[in-house]
Amino acid sequence: MVIKNAVYLISSPDFEKCPTPDKPEFAFIGRSNVGKSSLINMICNNDKLAKTSASPGKTQLINHFEIAASLSSGKLIKWNLVDLPGYGFAVVSQSSRRRWEQMIENYLRKRENLSMVFVLIDSRHSPQKIDLTFLENLKIWKIPFSLVFTKSDKETQKIVSKNVKEFLEAMKKTWQFLPPHFVTSAQKKTGKIKILDYLDEMNTQLIENNKN
Repeated sequence: MVIKNAVYLISSPDFEKCPTPDKPEFAFIGRSNVGKSSLINMICNNDKLAKTSASPGKTQLINHFEIAASLSSGKLIKWNLVDLPGYGFAVVSQSSRRRWEQMIENYLRKRENLSMVFVLIDSRHSPQKIDLTFLENLKIWKIPFSLVFTKSDKETQKIVSKNVKEFLEAMKKTWQFLPPHFVTSAQKKTGKIKILDYLDEMNTQLIENNKN
């Protein structure tokens, strides 16, 4: 897939105010400060698309971006990229945190055109309970997802490989099948082509399914 254009559409306080669900939608979510905005900007070739911040928890709404791209087949398509609020250690009130959680859950469970969720995991750390618990929720809700291990340039390759392996091993305790996973660095553009190829495959499959 080659992304031709990426534009900001709207920020919504709940899923009911999201854009008309007339295009495939791919959402990105992760623990606060996991590097989500940087990853989105890398994928879309636009350093100013998603706002990055040194302060965790800056994304507080459901942010939609419209992507125009060409598939490997040459077909031109449009799809929505969604930047969801992070979960975890953002310094917010209990009521705000609960509101975020409910907003995220409603979007994930009720958004009818949601095709895939990319869950971002910080590759600098050993498996974190908060990430594994979030994945268990996705299992309960029957939501398809893939894993994106971020910030691989911030540690040695040996430590990153060890942390990724340990995370997948932790998942094997409760998961029969593991999801696709990608190891990325927004700074070095690592993993970009693999994620775009994966988006190409999924969009191509969606087109084929709609024909049948």
